[in-house]
Amino acid sequence: MKKQNVAQLLVLNAYWVGLSFMWNSIHPILLPAVLLNYVPDAKKNTYLGLLTFVGLIIAMVVQPVTGALSDKWRSRFGRRRPLIVLGTLFDFVFLSILAGAGGLTWLFIGYIGLQFSSNIAHGPLQGLLPDRVPQSQLGVASSLKTFMDMLSLILASLLAGRLLDPVTRDPALIMLVVMGLLAVAASITVFGVREEPSLIRAERSVSGDDEEERGQGGLIDPFRINFREHSSYWWLIAERMLFLIGIYGLQVFAQYYLQDVLRVPDPPRQTGDLLAALTLTLVLLVLIGGWLTDKYGARRILAIGTFIASGGMFLMLFATDMRGLIVFGSVLGAGIGLFLTSNWALANSLAPREEAGKYLGLTNLATAGSAALSRLEGPALDWLNAAWPGAWLGYKGLFIFGAVCIFLSIFLLRKID
Repeated sequence: MKKQNVAQLLVLNAYWVGLSFMWNSIHPILLPAVLLNYVPDAKKNTYLGLLTFVGLIIAMVVQPVTGALSDKWRSRFGRRRPLIVLGTLFDFVFLSILAGAGGLTWLFIGYIGLQFSSNIAHGPLQGLLPDRVPQSQLGVASSLKTFMDMLSLILASLLAGRLLDPVTRDPALIMLVVMGLLAVAASITVFGVREEPSLIRAERSVSGDDEEERGQGGLIDPFRINFREHSSYWWLIAERMLFLIGIYGLQVFAQYYLQDVLRVPDPPRQTGDLLAALTLTLVLLVLIGGWLTDKYGARRILAIGTFIASGGMFLMLFATDMRGLIVFGSVLGAGIGLFLTSNWALANSLAPREEAGKYLGLTNLATAGSAALSRLEGPALDWLNAAWPGAWLGYKGLFIFGAVCIFLSIFLLRKID
């Protein structure tokens, strides 16, 4: 496998810009704001938590399935890109529904449908990196992938809240921006990456006896998983899940925290500014983290990032205004940056090459699974806040629980070879 230059790595990861911009506009900013048009204020955390919980359970299932399908996909255009294109086309349908949502039912249809379609593309997309990048470049390639994610998070954080009317909360304008950027990003990766036709790959790798065996179990083979042989990979997924549970709760309910506790003007916009500030330090550490991972090893950088992130999350508990929240959030962002790069590099190095789509899709058991579980904090937040009015114990518990989950994830690193 040939080494890739920086331009090739950027093209390979370009789709992440559109994908990350879309979800970082919808989850922390647009969905919490638009939902307030249709649900009672006292139950807003509950509705937001349960709606996104359902969507993320769908993502957790669809992504590894389509990743596994792409491992065996036969096409003259390669094995990853056809499903990427299919998923992206359906994204535009459901984004249009979200843009014109006139009630809770249409909001539900648009959001749940988008989770299906987006993850049809997401699973195969993850397989492109180990398909095209040699082992010696996985740290740098992973840092660029995470950099693309975080660059998009900054853009989404700064734009989504500003393009959303604080009174009507009409998402049509920002949805048009999301669709435009998604189309451009997808085009760069789909047309810029050269995949070997998977029909040729299949002819080279399958003998007559193998062909007979595939015929007997062809539908099941892509989904078979050797748990014992790849035990380190499952410990990696568990470690990733526990860390991200601590992060996602803050991301989901931050807008309501700013509205209820700090009482900031224009919470959607202030939420975007907070996420953008947090992400700036995250991006710096992502770029450094790729080099550090290749030089010192992923496990060591993972441990350092975990300690920093846990401390930053705990410090945010003591913030009394936006300035303090941003300062402590920057510490959290630095830890997340180191974690994301080193964790993704480790996942790519542990995933079997010929089944990379399936195994990297399985990381979504951690990513979407932790995001889904964190949504279940919503009812607990509403209950604790209502039980002791004015004390906001629900939001305080959010920071403490997050810091503890992040810290405990470090003990699972010892299980990973």
